[in-house]
Amino acid sequence: MRALLVAGGARAESGVEPGAEVNPVAGDDDAPSWPAPRGWRERWAAWTSRFADRVEPSRGTLTAVAVAVVVTAVLAGLWLYLARPRSQALAVSPAATASASGSPAASASSSTSAAAAPVVVDVVGKVAHPGLISLPAGSRIADALVAAGGPLAGVDTSGLNLARKLTDGEQIAVGVVGATDSAPSAASGSGASAGPVDLNTATLAQLDALPGVGPVLAQHILDWRTAHGRFTSVDQLREVSGIGTAKFADLRPLVKV
Repeated sequence: MRALLVAGGARAESGVEPGAEVNPVAGDDDAPSWPAPRGWRERWAAWTSRFADRVEPSRGTLTAVAVAVVVTAVLAGLWLYLARPRSQALAVSPAATASASGSPAASASSSTSAAAAPVVVDVVGKVAHPGLISLPAGSRIADALVAAGGPLAGVDTSGLNLARKLTDGEQIAVGVVGATDSAPSAASGSGASAGPVDLNTATLAQLDALPGVGPVLAQHILDWRTAHGRFTSVDQLREVSGIGTAKFADLRPLVKV
């Protein structure tokens, strides 16, 4: 009892009302640093405050998250750039470019093609298969005779130069009396004639160059010559289909036999 009275007196001397709760002494390690909450609301508020303090991200964590976001954005942009559709240019061959531009290369190619074109000759006379024959460029009279089936038995071909190269549009007379083996001149090949055209040696181009003849009538003249061997007289032109009196009068001074 005396101890209680002493304690009460001590409280009265310290200014603390009797019955009031006394805070722990500062510096006591076992005492909490905040007042103990009395109701459930105070307890809940105190607990959430302590949890928020513990889970609040640090500055280093925020920096790491920002770096991760930036790296992800850069990688996504790079992937979209590499996956974009790309247009591919069509490769154009040099030959097509040269042809479209009309360059000298295209002209040279055209000249080479023209030079490699086949030659067409008319083999008439005493051969197995007289008529028009198409042969590769650079062929010779010997090749034309072989293509025509060869000369008939007993026919003399010594008047022909078998080694001569063929010219497109010329006629080769085999075993025809009076026929001579001569290649058409440059003037004959171009359609011009310096004098009367020999009906027995004239080519389709030479006859076509005559006034009023044309390619159809020139072919009729060659067909008549193939069928009869040769012309013995200019007057035989009247027997050619398509040549009347007026046309014969025009052609008479321009041809010979």
